Amino acid sequence: MRRLLRLLSASAALALAGCLSDPVSVPEVDPATTTFANSLNISIASMTRTASGLYFRDDSAGTGTATAAAGDSVTVHYTGWLSNGVRFDTSREGTRGPIGFRLGARPPRVIAGWEEGLLGMKVRGRRTLVIPPSLAYGPNDFNGIPGNSILVFEVQLVSLVPAGTP
Repeated sequence: MRRLLRLLSASAALALAGCLSDPVSVPEVDPATTTFANSLNISIASMTRTASGLYFRDDSAGTGTATAAAGDSVTVHYTGWLSNGVRFDTSREGTRGPIGFRLGARPPRVIAGWEEGLLGMKVRGRRTLVIPPSLAYGPNDFNGIPGNSILVFEVQLVSLVPAGTP
C-alpha cells in the first residue's frame, strides 16, 4: 500500500511540474509535405519558395510597370481556403468587395504571408499564395480557421497607389 501511495505521489508531482513548465510548442506544419485538395491545383514543387517559407505562383502577370512595394496602398480581391479545400473567406461574393490597405503598415492590417506575398505584383496580376502557419495565425484558432493551418489564397491586385502619392 505504501508503495502505491509513493507511486501516486510521484506521479502527481510530475504532472504538476508539467503544468508549471513552459507550454509545449506545436511544430510548424510544412507546406512541402502537406497534401492539398485537388480542387486547389497546388503543386508545391512548381512554386517559388521564399526564405520565410511562403510559396507563391504567378497565375497572371498583370499590367503596367509599377510593382507593389512596402509603403504602397493596395486594393486586393481574394479567396482563401484551408489545405483541405474548404473555402473560409472571399471578397468576390456579396457586398464586401476588395480590401484596401498599406503594405508594411504598423500595426499590420493583414497577415505576414499577404504582406510578403503581394510584393512585386502588378495591377491586374493574379497570384496563388501558400502560407505556412508562421506567416498566418500560428497555433491560434481565428474566425473558424483552426490553429496551425496552412492557408491557400488566390489574390488579385486591383489597384496600387505608390508610397508618397497624394
